[in-house]
Amino acid sequence: MANTSEQGHNHNVVNFEKLIICCTSYGRAYNPSKTSLKIEAMQAQLTEAKGSLEATNAINSEYKNVVAARVAEFKTLDKLITRANNALKASDAPKEVIDSAQYFVRKLQGRRATPKKTEEEKKVAADTGNKIVEISSSQMSYDSRLDNFDKFIKLLSSVTQYAPNEVDLKVTALTALHTNLKAKNLAVINAETALSNARITRNDIMYKDDLGLVDVVTDAKTYIKSVFGATSPKYKQVSNLKFTKYNN
Repeated sequence: MANTSEQGHNHNVVNFEKLIICCTSYGRAYNPSKTSLKIEAMQAQLTEAKGSLEATNAINSEYKNVVAARVAEFKTLDKLITRANNALKASDAPKEVIDSAQYFVRKLQGRRATPKKTEEEKKVAADTGNKIVEISSSQMSYDSRLDNFDKFIKLLSSVTQYAPNEVDLKVTALTALHTNLKAKNLAVINAETALSNARITRNDIMYKDDLGLVDVVTDAKTYIKSVFGATSPKYKQVSNLKFTKYNN
């Protein structure tokens, strides 16, 4: 479902087109001296506004697609990490190496080295003058998970005893997966940038001070009021068209 501002941008464009139709219907009586209020100028701005909405919507769809692709790809990571970790534990790798691997496994799966204190435990500690302040150790952003996965792979590649027969657990397969995950993450970053730029262009066309669609509408309404009067049916016709400025 589109959010309120997305619906609002389209509502502004629809009402701008209605305003132009009204102004056109007034014939020669609608004859502003300000260039931006002339019918031709407003029609050109309407075309730009419609184009900016279409471009933003298309890029937004692409953004959602690459986000979904990233989510799907990362979804398999937890189980794979658990399997690789178990393969390491089942090997002849030194205990120190196995213990080191647990650090990255916890980071990748968002688990703590020690369980969080319960509210009751915190209360007891506070009552005895030992206030507990716990800092989140989770690093579950995509960038952090990629970094920790890379470190985990490098650790496994340094352990000669880690030599699983399962193809998807081999270091080469894990490295290929990391490369793919990194590409999926980069695709999202690129799509975010493209979407942000499209929104900037749209907002300039529609909401830039003095020159944007909404400010042009305000001036057009003021002109119509000056020509036909504040109580005239023609002014009421356009004054009822609502426009809202958005910044996202």
